Amino acid sequence: MKCRLIEEGLEPCGNTITTPNGTKSLPCDAGIRYKDGKWYRLIYDYVLSRPEDYLSIYQSSCNHKCLFCHSHYFSQHSIGTWMSAEDIVEIASIYLDMVTVKEPRERATMWHASDLCRHCGYCIEYEVRGRMCPGVLKPSQVVLSPQGYGPARNIVSFTGGDLYCRIEFYEETFKLMKHEFGDELWIHIETNGYGLTQRNLTELVSAGLDSVWLDMKAYDSRIYRRLCGTSNETILTLPARMKDLDLIFEVVLLYIPHWVELDQLRMFAELLVEVDPYIPTMLLAYFPEYRLNDPPPTLDNMIKAYKILKNSGLKRVKLGNIGVFCRSREEIDRLVESVGLEAIS
Repeated sequence: MKCRLIEEGLEPCGNTITTPNGTKSLPCDAGIRYKDGKWYRLIYDYVLSRPEDYLSIYQSSCNHKCLFCHSHYFSQHSIGTWMSAEDIVEIASIYLDMVTVKEPRERATMWHASDLCRHCGYCIEYEVRGRMCPGVLKPSQVVLSPQGYGPARNIVSFTGGDLYCRIEFYEETFKLMKHEFGDELWIHIETNGYGLTQRNLTELVSAGLDSVWLDMKAYDSRIYRRLCGTSNETILTLPARMKDLDLIFEVVLLYIPHWVELDQLRMFAELLVEVDPYIPTMLLAYFPEYRLNDPPPTLDNMIKAYKILKNSGLKRVKLGNIGVFCRSREEIDRLVESVGLEAIS
């Protein structure tokens, strides 16, 4: 395949993927193919995921090689099953029968999930609500998945390896999903944003894309390249472009000690506030994985970062990966006292 990024005068990703026979391949060649008049995507797995509470379709092969990738065993290796748009629709149809919460489109994000459930399972295991329960759901709306207890929301998310730089499979799939399900299921993608050029993003929206999780990783261009292997120049423009297209979107930021600290988080906040101070923003605590072994942020780090984001003008900020920086009930209580229960995902 000819690289669509090069066609638009942009820098190609430069990543290569390990194939089952040990050779190297471009990610778009390893993860997407056209055969007998249909586009196919290499899918590693699919599951009702927690804490997102939606159907996650995990894709193999990625245009980034992030040092801290938690999906490296399939994002950097071509492994899985080739699936067409019809295959995805069949999976989504089965999932639709499992849905216990129908969200409006404006809540078709990961960010909103913790408004409904804290995934403790107390209402099922002990028939009482957990101490952090939002008190919104009935126990009948809480179901068990391989990743734990929670609701099943009417959202299908494409996650894992990112190849939105090659959109033909997604156009075909999104159009068929909208034809089959209309607004019964929202179409969501989790993305690093690298392949979402103006043309690609516009065409995906036209095909039926409803919402986006934009993982912005690092503000400083040199650090971004060291962490991910690519430029972030176009990624920094995405919030404004998604706002213009009337997409529902959320931004995910990372606190990575010695790499992405308070100064970069402040710059992210300033960029987002200029677009819309009400953008749902999730600050996740990094944890060591793959090739990055730096220690995770502390509780104090995360509280300071939260306050910087809020003081910069962002109105909707939550903290995630709580178990990474809160190791005791006392620390969780301190976090709740500092930022409020509604800010904890």
